[in-house]
Amino acid sequence: MTTATRTGMLVGAVLALTWVILGFWAFLFVGVAVLVGALVGRVVDGRLDVSGLIGAFQGKRSSS
Repeated sequence: MTTATRTGMLVGAVLALTWVILGFWAFLFVGVAVLVGALVGRVVDGRLDVSGLIGAFQGKRSSS
């Protein structure tokens, strides 16, 4: 298995256990935290252009 597959399986297991043990709202909080962590990781790695992302949310189009 690839690293991405294992990571996905681990995240899925953590989310499922969170839902079962702590309930829906804790599951939702953990899911949002995982998403924010992934976005921060992409920015740090340089794989996500923040200015382009902000422009997309503001409705600006990119020529690239």
